[in-house]
Amino acid sequence: MATEKSEAVRAARSAQPDEFPELVGSANENLLRALIENPAFDESQVCLLLERKDLSSLLLEEISKRKDWRGSYRVRLGLAAHPRTPRLIAMRLLRELHLMDLVRISLLPASSMELRRLADERVLAQLRQLPLGQKLMLARRGSARVAAGLVADGPEQVARIALDNPFLTEAQLLKALAREAVAARILGAVARHGKWSSVINVRVALLRHPHLPAEAAPALANGLPRRELEDLIGLSRLGENVRAILRKALAEKKERR
Repeated sequence: MATEKSEAVRAARSAQPDEFPELVGSANENLLRALIENPAFDESQVCLLLERKDLSSLLLEEISKRKDWRGSYRVRLGLAAHPRTPRLIAMRLLRELHLMDLVRISLLPASSMELRRLADERVLAQLRQLPLGQKLMLARRGSARVAAGLVADGPEQVARIALDNPFLTEAQLLKALAREAVAARILGAVARHGKWSSVINVRVALLRHPHLPAEAAPALANGLPRRELEDLIGLSRLGENVRAILRKALAEKKERR
């Protein structure tokens, strides 16, 4: 049996391209290691191999070291997206990926949280330099962190689309609203949004913001629990117009008791 296996490994090193599809599916890692040493095993075959999610970290590391494949963007992408690629290798490869491939990796459930976070950070670092069309695309398809970054940075047209992004979470939106530089028009768009304007924590975050348009405050204050109203009124940095609106809402709540 051992002899048969060693013969199969030797055969893989000199196999012809028409034999590759069957060999790529082998469970024998020694055979796969021999296969990637085959001079006829080219970029397209490596990419086919990288579609297997059961490859070992050692084999993936071997692939990443091969000089003849290192220059292939498809191979680098396949390695970066593979859930078992060693951490340091995947992190290095992220620096070489195009914007939309970074977005794809940031949304891959199989990718580690650290890798998704790093992919997000590379996208976020590019936001301000991107043309409007790419920002709009990211607003629709980016991760929660990217969508929140677009809400915070705008422009308003982009922020409004990002608010409808299905990946956007309350936690990420609250982080965006905590940034003092968020423009008044964007805060107004959040205040008018059908979903987010009904979330208590988001309404409180908007009312706390120094740039909130005064005309948006009454609707946000209406229906807030008494405790939130009292806490907001006690904030020293709150604008007097907003404070007056909150006091009125609190007084009306007390009258209805």
